[in-house]
Amino acid sequence: METQTNPPTNSGRTGAGAKDFFINLGAIVALYTLVISLINLLFTVINKAFPQITNGYNYGGSASVSWPVAILIIVFPIFILLMWLLERDYAREPERKNKGVHKWLTYITLFISGAALAGDLIAVLYYFIDGQELTKGFLLKILVVLVIAGALFTYYISEIRGKLTSKSRKIWRVIAGAIILASIIWGFSVLGSPRTQRLLKYDEEKVSDLQNINNYIINFYEIQHSLPASLAETKDVLNMDYSIIPTDPQTQQPYTYQKKGDTAYELCAKFNRASAEVQDPNIYMRPIGYGYQSWVHPAGEHCFSETVNPNMYINQMSEPPILPIK
Repeated sequence: METQTNPPTNSGRTGAGAKDFFINLGAIVALYTLVISLINLLFTVINKAFPQITNGYNYGGSASVSWPVAILIIVFPIFILLMWLLERDYAREPERKNKGVHKWLTYITLFISGAALAGDLIAVLYYFIDGQELTKGFLLKILVVLVIAGALFTYYISEIRGKLTSKSRKIWRVIAGAIILASIIWGFSVLGSPRTQRLLKYDEEKVSDLQNINNYIINFYEIQHSLPASLAETKDVLNMDYSIIPTDPQTQQPYTYQKKGDTAYELCAKFNRASAEVQDPNIYMRPIGYGYQSWVHPAGEHCFSETVNPNMYINQMSEPPILPIK
């Protein structure tokens, strides 16, 4: 008796096609996320190890490796899992490998990595022809893009030409994992451990609080033409009904304010690390008058000596000071 094999139904093919589409899409999104995060991590480390000399001031805060490291740790295993699923499915049905979304996404990735390689080389050639300095930091960034884009291009051109075996894919995965692990370790060695990053963020917040307190004191002087005896006095004069004087976010203790004369005073706080350890010390520069005021500090207890310039408020001083009504 002859047995008849029923052909696969349309619903079965549709289900397989949908599965193939979403696994491929997930894998490619994971790949791009990994590449962007890895480049971001390495560029951050390079910026710290080889800081650029600029004439501007950056108020954006110090760069952190927290996001790229977190993304790499979570997304890399997901990417490996999705690629393993694709490899397993295509081992069963090799004809699906060169059809549909997998083929398109492979060529798109190949195009993007090739364009990145070309752009990388164009940038180096432009800097050389233009006579600009090729700093160590710049060359390292070029090398990072060159290596990552070159690896992607080599992998996917081998994929298209059918030269990748199960063994070679495993080798590529091990190399990728080693690069990511080495980058994370390098990032922590240059920028500090998570605990160090947390302490630096405390210090940045303390400087921001002192800057705000300093603004309160200057606003108080504009109104009263004298320095406050205490920080609490600024709250009364400035009608800060819905604001509070900042306190140390780490200890919850008030900052120290000391009046040293008619126009001189000090603001003090205890810092965990010297500001030189931060990614960009220029975040500790604040515009004041026609120049910049430094909030650079050492580790430990430190007081900033401040002075109000009465000449900046000479127009207001024709009027008698307005005292708060008790």
